[in-house]
Amino acid sequence: MASFSVASRLFDDDQPMPMSTVHTWAGGGNTSPDLSWSGAPAGTQSFAVSMYDPDAPTTVGFVHWVLFNLPPSVTSLEAGAGAAGKNPSDSVLGYTDWGNSEYGGPLPPPGDPPHHYQITVYALDLPKLDLGPNTTYAFFRFSILGHVLGEARLTGRFGR
Repeated sequence: MASFSVASRLFDDDQPMPMSTVHTWAGGGNTSPDLSWSGAPAGTQSFAVSMYDPDAPTTVGFVHWVLFNLPPSVTSLEAGAGAAGKNPSDSVLGYTDWGNSEYGGPLPPPGDPPHHYQITVYALDLPKLDLGPNTTYAFFRFSILGHVLGEARLTGRFGR
C-alpha cells in the first residue's frame, strides 16, 4: 500500500490538538480540523477520512469522524467540514461512536494521559461507496477492504 501526506494548519503530527477541535463537553469548539493532502497514488478515484482514538477506555477504541465519497479533485477540507451540511457536496458523513453522523471532538476521561487521535485519509480505487449516513466505522472499513490504494495519517493528542 502506498503512503502519501496529510497536514493541518491547526497542529503538527503527534502534537496537541487545539481547543477548537475538542468536544464542547470539554470546553472546546467541536469543529473538525482543516486538512490538506497530496501525493495520492495513481488510480485514486475517491477519498475518505476517519478519526479514531485507539486509547479510549473501551475494548475497541472510539470513532470520532467518518467521511467518504470525496471525489479525487478534493484534496483539502476546511475546518468544520465534519459538521452536517458543511461536508463537501456528494460526500457522506458516516455514523460515529457519538451516536450521530458528524464530527465529534476529543473528550478523553479526566486524568487519562493524552489520547492519540488518528486522522486517516484513504485513497480508494472506487469512485463511490454505495453507503449512507448510518454507515458505522466498522462497516465502512469492511466496505473499503481491498480498495485502499494508500493511506495518509495525521495524529493529534489531547488530554485533560
